[in-house]
Amino acid sequence: MTKIKKAILPVAGFGTRFLPATKAQPKEMLPVVDKPAIQYLVEEAVEAGIEEIIFVTGRGKRSIEDHFDHSFELEHTLVEKNKNKLLKEVRKIDELAKFSYVRQNKPLGDGHAISCASHLIGDEPVLIMFGDSLYDSKVPPAKQLIDVYKKYSDVVVGLSEVEKDEIPLFGIIDGVDLGNNIYEVNGIVEKPKIENAPSNLAAVGKYIITPEVFKILNKMNSGKSGEIRLADALDIMLRENRPIYGKKLEGEWLDTGDKFNFIKATIKLGLKNKEIGKKLKQFLKELK
Repeated sequence: MTKIKKAILPVAGFGTRFLPATKAQPKEMLPVVDKPAIQYLVEEAVEAGIEEIIFVTGRGKRSIEDHFDHSFELEHTLVEKNKNKLLKEVRKIDELAKFSYVRQNKPLGDGHAISCASHLIGDEPVLIMFGDSLYDSKVPPAKQLIDVYKKYSDVVVGLSEVEKDEIPLFGIIDGVDLGNNIYEVNGIVEKPKIENAPSNLAAVGKYIITPEVFKILNKMNSGKSGEIRLADALDIMLRENRPIYGKKLEGEWLDTGDKFNFIKATIKLGLKNKEIGKKLKQFLKELK
């Protein structure tokens, strides 16, 4: 069994749903309480045993690289001001993992972004994490997926149940329940109408993919949408009778892909924050 040691985080998108906030900064760097959203994902991956993080970036994403890099000037200032607690927090960021960066030079789809990093993966399975999917859970979702991969050695898709009216917003799976929140996936329907949806289980932007998926992505010119999409590559695998599994993730999915859910995630995690949790809870009680 090949140990999963690497994760790809595609972060090349424009973040148009958050304009004008994302005009000059990446959406992934918007703070959720006191950390950029992308740091939560990196910490989740590292807690699951990932050793190398590969960011697929684009224009205007330099601040992501700076965030996970050593900052001598900042650390020197914190030392001089005797802010040791903050110094410890800052220092641990660039020590979380080994970081690599590749550029997606054209916005040709999420599958294309993933394939841009294929030369850094080799013949290994890899964790894929998209930037809109935070979780509040005891066991990191990345570890939950890796545990399923250890059992089946095939592609694994992270899943969550969604409300009926949210079904048209996501990729919905058609699958067979194998028990223990694991499903054998028979199909993935992108943004179906409610009446046509095979279930209410949505793909949440977390995957384990195998070298076979890279081979498909690298051969694709375009998919159903005109872009090279990971969902299209997985659809090809299913048509070739290659097994794919789904894992309904334990914990609360905090989707940060739109403004409302981003604020919701900030409040949820803010209530758990030791520094501001009690004050925030009191503030929310006082709102009318």
